[in-house]
Amino acid sequence: MPQVIVGMEVADIAAALGPRHPRFRARQIYEAVYRQRVTDLHGVSTLPKPLREAFPVGIPEVEREFDSADGTKRYLLKLADGKTVETVWMPEGDRSTVCISSQVGCPVDCKFCLTALMGLERSLTAGEIVGQVLRVAADRGLEAKVDRLNIVMMGQGEPLLNLGNVIKATRLLTDPQGMAISPRRITLSTSGIIPKIQELAREPVRPKLAISLNASTEDQRRALMPITRKYHLNDLLEACRRYPLRPWEKLSFEYVLLKGVNDTDADARRVVKLLSRLNAKVNLIALNPGPGIPFETPDPARVIAFQAIVRRALPCFIRKPRGLDVYAACGQLKRMELVDIH
Repeated sequence: MPQVIVGMEVADIAAALGPRHPRFRARQIYEAVYRQRVTDLHGVSTLPKPLREAFPVGIPEVEREFDSADGTKRYLLKLADGKTVETVWMPEGDRSTVCISSQVGCPVDCKFCLTALMGLERSLTAGEIVGQVLRVAADRGLEAKVDRLNIVMMGQGEPLLNLGNVIKATRLLTDPQGMAISPRRITLSTSGIIPKIQELAREPVRPKLAISLNASTEDQRRALMPITRKYHLNDLLEACRRYPLRPWEKLSFEYVLLKGVNDTDADARRVVKLLSRLNAKVNLIALNPGPGIPFETPDPARVIAFQAIVRRALPCFIRKPRGLDVYAACGQLKRMELVDIH
């Protein structure tokens, strides 16, 4: 595959250009791609013609789009090797959220998630991660400094199992000379890879951290999230207690509610006890159903009752499902075609 610009930092571009070109050319190319959001270099008149033709930009192409009745759009993006990955754009008032993937498929076998049924095909490069944001921004005409744009790394994959590329992508997303998205507006969600949480903590530029909890006991979490057999719940919470939060930051805990499994009042009280020593908030997600998932969505009254117990001790929010009708909601990203839905 040809070398592409998306995923390169200025130093990478300078190295690719070689000593024949002055360093400022690398900066010109960098700013054209990340700040001006060009999708190819042919129209960048400040560049010599040979440089305009030297490298493709490398933004993923849209293979399919699925439009939800609520305004959400699910993109199936085609990568250079022919594989596809999903990205979701969710507008809401004067802001929008782009949910991006870090891997094609996912190796973490959560029992309530459609993506888990795919297994892992491969990890994405930093360019393929950033390229999802650039593609949606180009498609929707979004500007980080004008539009209130949030990025959530909650699509396909376990971001901490592709940490090097995720961190490089974060640097590119947040660089004030480039895409200029505030780190406060980027969130990474993990199933709880403890050594990688510790590694993430040492990064000078990093997203906010969200932990996918989904259970109130060790045994319950092992049944729902087999990764708990390796990274135990108590050890995960201890890693969260040691995590160095920035002054403006809270830890987020995501909790998918499964009818009759983890949604009782007793579960809610145990969640409060588990998180009592943390500067944290809780996001509740009523299960987004899908074929092959052996669980049901709890009744709205049960979700509200669970929230009422947790919010006595912690900020607790109910995540409104987006894009359910096109399989764009949390836990549904499995490259589903509309014929599979209807």
